[in-house]
Amino acid sequence: MPKNLKVEDFGKHENEQLTSLNLQDLVPLPPPYDKLGDQPAWKQIKHEQTKEMVVNLDGVSACSLPKPKSKEEENELVEKFRAGLKKILSKQDNWTFQQPLTLSLDYCAKCQTCNDACPVYEMSGKNDLYRPTLRSEVLRRLIAKYVKKGPAWLAKFKHGNIDLNWTTVSRLYELAYRCTLCRRCAQACPMGVDNGLITHELRKIFSQELGWAPKELHEKGTVQQLKAGSSTGMTPLVVKDNIDFIDDDFSQETGFDAKTPWDKQGADILLIHNAGEILSWPENVAAFTIIFNAAGLDWTLSNQAPSYDGVNYGLFYDDIQLARIAIKHASTARKLGVKKIVMGECGHQHKATITIADRVLVGDMNVKRESCLPVLEKIVFSGKIKFDPSQNNFPVTLHDPCNITRNLGIIEPQRRILRYLCPQFREMTPHGKDNYCCGGGSGFAVMSPNNFADWRISVGGRKKFKQILDAFGDRPGPETKKYLCAPCSNCKGQLRDLLGYYHAGEKAGITYGGLVELIVNAMVGIKKPYVKWE
Repeated sequence: MPKNLKVEDFGKHENEQLTSLNLQDLVPLPPPYDKLGDQPAWKQIKHEQTKEMVVNLDGVSACSLPKPKSKEEENELVEKFRAGLKKILSKQDNWTFQQPLTLSLDYCAKCQTCNDACPVYEMSGKNDLYRPTLRSEVLRRLIAKYVKKGPAWLAKFKHGNIDLNWTTVSRLYELAYRCTLCRRCAQACPMGVDNGLITHELRKIFSQELGWAPKELHEKGTVQQLKAGSSTGMTPLVVKDNIDFIDDDFSQETGFDAKTPWDKQGADILLIHNAGEILSWPENVAAFTIIFNAAGLDWTLSNQAPSYDGVNYGLFYDDIQLARIAIKHASTARKLGVKKIVMGECGHQHKATITIADRVLVGDMNVKRESCLPVLEKIVFSGKIKFDPSQNNFPVTLHDPCNITRNLGIIEPQRRILRYLCPQFREMTPHGKDNYCCGGGSGFAVMSPNNFADWRISVGGRKKFKQILDAFGDRPGPETKKYLCAPCSNCKGQLRDLLGYYHAGEKAGITYGGLVELIVNAMVGIKKPYVKWE
């Protein structure tokens, strides 16, 4: 494993990997996972796969990029990438992010302060390939040599050399999907350089100019959501049937009113869930209904496609796809005449709908949007619902979704709820805006092609797993049941895989879920505990 990978090597040795990862290189985990033998073996890319698929970065394939059929096809793709470089620097073509991108490209002091803030770089054993600055430095050199005016020799002298060829482009595509876009590096930078944004812009070039994007984010993500109504493939009829079943099931189980209002005109709140909750975590959907009904809120869900699904994978790779979905969400809110949209427990929905959609939803489309967390805080402390915190008397820790805490600064509402309702609540170290990504950010949680799942869990999610184990370090054994609170559907997908990969339920007694489940579990009068320990 090279400790000093050179940027100019990026375009050389087409059929060789730039680096490789070994389990011995990774940062050790706390007990009971401190023995290397406890680490599951990685799936290897088969030799016959490399004949058809590009595997020239680190022995991992997240994107399943097929090899070009001819040199002419290679050259055509390289030229499309060069055109994309020009467009992301054009205000006309990239009016959404051209200014912050340009500032991040121009003002890096190369101090490398951001490296130690990156959990991927740290937990990989500080493999140079995963430095937050490497992708950015490759892009800067390409722009200086091939886009900006001036002689190439001067660009080489000022910025360092690099070759723009098929090898560079294919490696850069795969490397753009080794970053979770958590933006912890941007927070640590003394100059405010945003390497996460630079990575996002690279993904945008590949999507918009070359037609490259992971199937899970594009074909099975935004395209399917716009066509069927949900990234899960659920149509309006299927969603309605599922929710009706959830309503009946949880009304009987809890003894509380779990009846969902649909398409109510003039309601105060249009609640939009991540539709993945309906299929994978229906207890989360039901908990919102129970809480909102018990508090007497005037609210509704919508059965209009795609407004029953807050997922917007365009956030991670393509502004155009993001805008298409965001506009449909706002249009539904306008048709219903609601006062505001409230995001369910989904971090990237928060960022896509609140932060980034602000660049698209202007004029009459600028519907008020709010996180569910301050809404839930007001309910819990309103006195409208009676609680018995002793019903949550087990160790609880909180995972902070990056797109809720670091991006939006929503840190205290969820904590005030947990301090009140969970007697054994304890923080991770660090936490709040300084917390670490689950490892499933930027769409990774739904991506498991080839051997990428091994990478995102063993490397991308390694720091988070260590944080979880450390938070419960005083009660490490399976005899104590422990709850990992993660108010984000995307994070829960990663945490489900992470905890399952290490058999953390059996070995450490850890289960996971959202915030609303804990709120319902503490409600006085519930028939039986809402939190399950399977």
